[in-house]
Amino acid sequence: MRSIVVGTAGHIDHGKSSLVLALTGTDPDRLKEEKIRGITIDLGFAHARVGDLDVAFVDVPGHERFVKNMLAGVGGIDAVLLVIAADESVMPQTREHFAICRLLQIPAGVIALTKIDLVDADMLELAQAEARELVAGSLIADAPIVPVSSRTGQGLEPLRLALAAMAAAQPARGAGGTPRLPIDRVFSMRGFGTVVTGTLTSGMLRVDDDLVLLPGGRRVKVRGVQVHGTQQPSVEAGRRAAVNLGGVDVAEISRGQTLTREGAFDETRRFDAVVELLPEAPPLRHGSRVRFHHGTSEILGRVAVAAERPPRGSGDTPQPRNYVQLDSGGQAYVRMRLEAPAVLTRGDRFILRQYSPAVTIGGGRVIDPSPVRSPIRTDAARERFEKLDATVDAATLVFADERRAAGLTLEALARRAGLSTGDAAAVATRLAASGQVLQAGGELFPMRLVMELETELTRAVAEYHKAQPLSEGLPREEARERLFGRASPALFDAVLARLESAGRVTGRDRLALPGQGISLSSEEAQAQQELDRVFREGGLAPPDIAAAAGIAGIQSAVADRVAKLLLRQKTLVKVDTLFFHHEALEKLKSDVKGLKGQGAAKVDVAGFKDRYGISRKYAIPLLEWLDRERVTRRVGDGRIVL
Repeated sequence: MRSIVVGTAGHIDHGKSSLVLALTGTDPDRLKEEKIRGITIDLGFAHARVGDLDVAFVDVPGHERFVKNMLAGVGGIDAVLLVIAADESVMPQTREHFAICRLLQIPAGVIALTKIDLVDADMLELAQAEARELVAGSLIADAPIVPVSSRTGQGLEPLRLALAAMAAAQPARGAGGTPRLPIDRVFSMRGFGTVVTGTLTSGMLRVDDDLVLLPGGRRVKVRGVQVHGTQQPSVEAGRRAAVNLGGVDVAEISRGQTLTREGAFDETRRFDAVVELLPEAPPLRHGSRVRFHHGTSEILGRVAVAAERPPRGSGDTPQPRNYVQLDSGGQAYVRMRLEAPAVLTRGDRFILRQYSPAVTIGGGRVIDPSPVRSPIRTDAARERFEKLDATVDAATLVFADERRAAGLTLEALARRAGLSTGDAAAVATRLAASGQVLQAGGELFPMRLVMELETELTRAVAEYHKAQPLSEGLPREEARERLFGRASPALFDAVLARLESAGRVTGRDRLALPGQGISLSSEEAQAQQELDRVFREGGLAPPDIAAAAGIAGIQSAVADRVAKLLLRQKTLVKVDTLFFHHEALEKLKSDVKGLKGQGAAKVDVAGFKDRYGISRKYAIPLLEWLDRERVTRRVGDGRIVL
């Protein structure tokens, strides 16, 4: 069954609760004080079936003192039922409630003109005209206006049909994405324990889900789910639900927290946004303290005005300028600093109210929930704001630029950009295909940075060739540590792969430029040949480097340099403190393995010395080397051939 969440809005005593009661048969005023005083103080809830549509109503208080409670109810609604009493027409809270709905960009609505049994035709016509004037230019400018009387029942059926038609025209919320339920009510139920209610704005909740309460990070388990009093195994986005939670007491939860999956959202006290000030609001000065309303939460904070946001549309538009206040009716880029953590992502909408007196002054949209600490009144900062305010692709490039070599994971992109993991992957693929980012190891890196690192790495390899002519190239790990020390490991591997693919760098353990490598002088080339000969002839009893230099008739310093080269080339192999030619060791390994086929599968030190005509100085290191090579295994004083 299609479902829709409808929130009421309107002035006190214009009949919001009475209308909900008439439509649903449920009185949304549940508090004793509400019954005594005859006014709605806190949020009320009811539901009704209209044809094949399930309508959940969130009834909000109309009194100016309880607007903060009203704000806690409208954050997750799909449509508004704007209630205007025909005998009083548009009143102050009607305007404030409607302004809040407009700032939150609630996309659909129906206007109910209540108490028509108290007015004549002329007054009803006047109320209709004023209602149409109020909503002109908004998303519900063409919303149907339905005259109705909760007392007599007149107009209730046309109102139901109008609600059904409105709902049919709205796209259903998908069940994909991260579960996100801003909590608007917390209570304890005998036999169940802790229960929270709210409108699931995205994703799906299931029984036995392991979730988390933010802010705070308290882990909880979903023990049960009810939708309109009926037990369900799960609930999808766009529906109101009561969720029975295990692992937490009622006193540990409060309205304003969010029930979600661990790691899906970040807590933040600082975010960047676009703010719109109402025309009737006073100018908002830089540094002003305000009341920030988001979802079901209310948090105090301060507004840092960064720059004017020029009007959208074609034609000549003023150039954005940095300034110290937001004028009435204007828009600006701001950085908000909150006094308590909030759970935000890009695209979230919010309302701002003046600190004192507490009146609604404007609202806005989050464009970056976790900005880096940086100046906000520079040309570069203004450009950054404009990119964040543009498309999700442009915002993603900003996020990747700020992460630089550390990399932007797809999970972090989803959290920061307000995307599902699937949508985040699609954005990454699109930007990678256009050559604007490099995607490696599940992370995004700005292509400009990648190209800079490619240039730095090839320069470092060239400089190493010049400084170390006897080396095959820059050691791979040295390059990683020197140029990519704090970078994501995936970035180094990706940059190197790109350079190798382009033929700009070669090598694995050592990195070299194509056509470059070891550069030997004539003396060093001669020394290489002579040392190779001396150690090959030395067999299993080779001389040390100094003695080999004397035999070959070369200088000790040259012999040392060339010996290191022969070690890197694996022509020589160091065993303990001795240097052997690799051919001698390979021949020894083959010979010892052959002993097993000759029935002599055991080797001792004395026999080994006699067999190969060497002293203990050479025999012990060679036997231990054979053990390490898994040719032999020591057993007591002897060894067996494996």
